[in-house]
Amino acid sequence: MLHGSYLLTIVIFFPAAASLALLLLRTDDRLWIRRLAMTIATVEFLFSLLLIPKVQIGVAGYQLEEFAKWINVPPINYHLGLDGISLFLVILTTFLTAVSVLASWNSIQHRVKEFFVMLLMLEVGVVGVFLSLDLFLFFLFWEVMLIPMYFLIGIWGHERRIYAAVKFVLYTMAGSILMLVGIIWLHNLSASVMPGGTFDLPTIQQMLQSGAIRLTSLEEMYLFLAFFVAFAIKVPLFPFHTWLPDAHVEAPTAGSVILAGVLLKMGTYGMIRFCLPLFPNASHRAAPVVATLAIIGIIYGALVALVQPNLKKLVAYSSVSHLGFVVLGIFAFQNISMQGAVFQMLAHGISTGALFLLVGMLYDRRHTFEISQYGGLATPMPKLAAFFLFIALSSLGLPMLNGFVGEFLILLGTYQAHWNWSAWAATGVILSACYLLWSYQRVFFGEVTVEKNRTLPDASPREKWVLVTMAVITLWMGISSPFFTRRFAAPSQNVLDQMQRQFPQEASGTPPVIPKEAGRVSLPTPLLPAPGPFAGRGGRPAERGISLRLQLSSSDDLTMQLHEPSERLARP
Repeated sequence: MLHGSYLLTIVIFFPAAASLALLLLRTDDRLWIRRLAMTIATVEFLFSLLLIPKVQIGVAGYQLEEFAKWINVPPINYHLGLDGISLFLVILTTFLTAVSVLASWNSIQHRVKEFFVMLLMLEVGVVGVFLSLDLFLFFLFWEVMLIPMYFLIGIWGHERRIYAAVKFVLYTMAGSILMLVGIIWLHNLSASVMPGGTFDLPTIQQMLQSGAIRLTSLEEMYLFLAFFVAFAIKVPLFPFHTWLPDAHVEAPTAGSVILAGVLLKMGTYGMIRFCLPLFPNASHRAAPVVATLAIIGIIYGALVALVQPNLKKLVAYSSVSHLGFVVLGIFAFQNISMQGAVFQMLAHGISTGALFLLVGMLYDRRHTFEISQYGGLATPMPKLAAFFLFIALSSLGLPMLNGFVGEFLILLGTYQAHWNWSAWAATGVILSACYLLWSYQRVFFGEVTVEKNRTLPDASPREKWVLVTMAVITLWMGISSPFFTRRFAAPSQNVLDQMQRQFPQEASGTPPVIPKEAGRVSLPTPLLPAPGPFAGRGGRPAERGISLRLQLSSSDDLTMQLHEPSERLARP
């Protein structure tokens, strides 16, 4: 069905293929290893930018789909697709990978070749997660991501790196096992409708939405929890957050940037892509509990960050607080809060990634993260101090910078449904200003108390390039936020639309039709619900009274066919 463009495949596998060239270089040829790694990461970033003009604004479904048969039994297909939500997460991944290569130019001095190969393979796994539309393929990329991150922490980390790496893998694997059980369960359920079953995400969504597959309330809750716990560990949502501070503190700077900037977003992306559309009733039932955990995470993460003596751990706990806003926006089930959640995922990736870069630059000079070892650094390094203040202001939500837009949309959308959730979450904005500004005061202002700090060098030209780039993007996201929200507004509404359940065969008494031909299924035709308060204007199928029928042919081609309800109902 879906050929004509292999751009998604190129974006996923180009770093893996190009990293083979790195293996051909001599181990001691570190300069050319760094240059080639930077070239690969930059070209990959440019490839991802080509996706922007190819994604149509206002289109809710998947675009640039690629489909190929992979394994016949069980039926696993190579199915990729892109929408406005995953578009910017892919671009964020490729951008931060290039920044991480540049940030690691001098800080990584042993096993340089292996380090950059692992960084590029990590990029392959993360991009694959955001583009996969087959459940098994999604799970495969989810697990592929673990291996290079384990080595990045375990080999190039700090003193307690092995402990942090093992803890990271154990936590993530525990959630992955639950998700695998849920994926196999869904496949077996689809086998009752389609001979052999399917792992295809859009097909399973349509089966659930049309009523071809029925779940009891208990089954739906079990499946929801299987996926949700895996994603909550990755976010991490309180109380699954305890692996994060250790992983951040012990990881090298590049590992912390990718971990905070991209890997945490895999959890919130999974909630949007899987938990809400596949299990809407369970999502609604669990929403008060999830919102409570998110609000606890917002306040708890901020309070713990406030008392941290370790600067890198302070930034790590700020991620727990900021990602709580994202989860809250998702489970408010409002289009505005959903858009705010997606935007906050992107803004957090830039601002917190930049904070970890700045903390890493301080560590390269003093080899400590303890705040007590700093003080008065604005005197010897005024440029670095200025960049740190700018990024800190964006992270605490200063208007005109990227952190404000996401938090404002989340609080606004959440307030429309649950004003008390929004009121409690707003305290996190106040606390973020407290811990960020207080830590900045202790590190950069006052008298120089440690003699070594008097002669610390300011930002180098390479560091200035990195920081200027991050600062410009931070400002641009705050000013030009419609560039982003216009592209994921329709997909956000589509997620909420997919949560609607209509089972017309109950009224007509017509069960799903299963032809004798293997691999062919004809699903019942659902009538779409009336447009809600956030329905689009004019051109939405629900407003025209059009029903959609999804038919999977023997060649696994998905075709959407439009039928006027009046014609269908008039038939005998």
